[in-house]
Amino acid sequence: MGALDHLSNVFDCSSGHSKLKKRKQLQTVEIKVKIDCEGCERKVRRSVEGMKGVTSVQVEPKQSKLTVIGYVDPEKVVARVAHRTGKKVELWPYVPYDVVEHPYAPGVYDKKAPAGYVRSTQDPQVSQLARASSTEVRYTTAFSDENPTACVVM
Repeated sequence: MGALDHLSNVFDCSSGHSKLKKRKQLQTVEIKVKIDCEGCERKVRRSVEGMKGVTSVQVEPKQSKLTVIGYVDPEKVVARVAHRTGKKVELWPYVPYDVVEHPYAPGVYDKKAPAGYVRSTQDPQVSQLARASSTEVRYTTAFSDENPTACVVM
């Protein structure tokens, strides 16, 4: 047994127990939190500024939005802001108006959304809203060309 064989046995890296941690990815975490005044804005900003991995913090009080950029976990950021401020906090639930197929559908439209935004939805029930309500379905099928007995006026 040579010296290299002995060293390879001592420093065996083939086992799955590596002491190196996997580094987190750079992320942008957007959070919805109600911001009433400058004191609330300062409190929300300070709640995440000292967090490990945070590189940038932006607060937009008019939209009630907090944007955190850094090597962080989104769930940990939300939990920390909720714990430190005592406010109701959730991940940013809105997407731009242009992205959604049916922006005025019942599950998507939100009066409290900032201007130009609607609620994001991944629910397949809400996204297939070609027929939004039963009244609308009734009127569109009444004048349909596929149904010859629907309207005798035509």
